[in-house]
Amino acid sequence: MFQRSSVVNAIKVNSGTFSSTIQLGDSRIINGFSRALAVQREAETFYVEEGNFLNYPIFLEPIPLSPITEKISLSIHNTLPVIKVNNISILAMSSSAILHVGNSENVSMEARIKHIRQLHHIVDEQ
Repeated sequence: MFQRSSVVNAIKVNSGTFSSTIQLGDSRIINGFSRALAVQREAETFYVEEGNFLNYPIFLEPIPLSPITEKISLSIHNTLPVIKVNNISILAMSSSAILHVGNSENVSMEARIKHIRQLHHIVDEQ
């Protein structure tokens, strides 16, 4: 893996939540993972079993990854081994978001969200 120095003059992140990461410098492996249940109801009701991720196939299915078969030819010449960034400004980071300035060898990101919406339907009688 290439090794370079990472130089950032200024970083401003207004909000970083739910396992968000800011990393300056090289990394071998970045693995961001997030899963969430988003429930919207008109009535405040909670069912005990609905909080279990294993009840929903979306969280159990493997993600299909196609193999990379293309041949890649790469030639790099770094006259200055420095990654320079002037300013980074981010309004918000959430759900395992990663801000990374540097080299990475292996990056894997996954987010799975199950939305549940149960709204009452009112039928007008005319």
